[in-house]
Amino acid sequence: MNGFPLDTSFRPARWLRGRHFQTILPSFPLHRARVERRAAPLLATSEELLLDCGDGVKLQAFHSSHARRGREPGKRLAILLHGWEGSADSQYLLSLAQSLFAADFEVVRLNLRDHGATHHLNRELFHSCRLPEVVGAVRALAQKFNGLPMVLAGFSLGGNFMLRVAAHAEGRHLPIERVVAISPVLDPAVTLDTLERATPIYHGYFVRKWSRSLAKKQLAWPGHYDFDELLRVRNLREMTRQLVLLHTEYPKLEDYLAGYSITGNRLTTLAAPATIFTSLDDPIIDNTDLARLARAPRLDIVTTAHGGHCGFIESLGDTNWIDVQAVRLLSPNSDS
Repeated sequence: MNGFPLDTSFRPARWLRGRHFQTILPSFPLHRARVERRAAPLLATSEELLLDCGDGVKLQAFHSSHARRGREPGKRLAILLHGWEGSADSQYLLSLAQSLFAADFEVVRLNLRDHGATHHLNRELFHSCRLPEVVGAVRALAQKFNGLPMVLAGFSLGGNFMLRVAAHAEGRHLPIERVVAISPVLDPAVTLDTLERATPIYHGYFVRKWSRSLAKKQLAWPGHYDFDELLRVRNLREMTRQLVLLHTEYPKLEDYLAGYSITGNRLTTLAAPATIFTSLDDPIIDNTDLARLARAPRLDIVTTAHGGHCGFIESLGDTNWIDVQAVRLLSPNSDS
């Protein structure tokens, strides 16, 4: 069991326990419709922000505030980040955002470079080692909200990014109070191996989504990119290898993947308490990598027997188990 606490409070209905069902269910239109209905108050007060992240990079975000409904603004700022090829409108992100909004947080949903409708904002391609611009986005938000205490939460690759932000040298100079990472990528090399060995639905899903994203990038920057040949590859490892060699400073695929791994000592410099939630049946993240995380004084790891990847759905209702846990941890005076 890796020696980490097993949270038995997550009790999905028996017919909901399958790891693939938990992972895929959030994409079902009926489930998304429920989430969007519940998130209506958040979305009604959402306002676009273009953040100056340094070095000419701009990232898009969406800020929701109770002040736009004639109420007092929140006393804390929650910054949320989606997974790879997700967006600020991903249903899991909207669900947590609405739960935090209902708990009187100011809420910002951040888009990574080339995610959502942002392919035109920055000429260079997204890759997962672009940590400085995400740190820059958090810094810009800290300045905009004038030192308002901040909490960070992310899913999958977004969870990986938020943990790295808090462990970054600049993290200790930012008003970060706590971090929650849900199903974060631990060792990208292992995750890539897992995607290749797992049921083909996941590999195919990411190839299709990434291919659509690259096509949008080419359209946004005509004359700068030509991905026509690459888009015929249809193999995640080879696509990644080619893009690393052509569009990053890394000489090898292995160096790039190691560049955003959080195993080893990467999280020993966390500037704030952080909690990782991950399920032991995650079909994308290999839970054996948890044992490769250095024991960091500010890091807690909570596992569940079920939940898939970023699922944690107990019923087909409007609520989500992981949202309850995250709101509890991120709220002021949390004793966890």
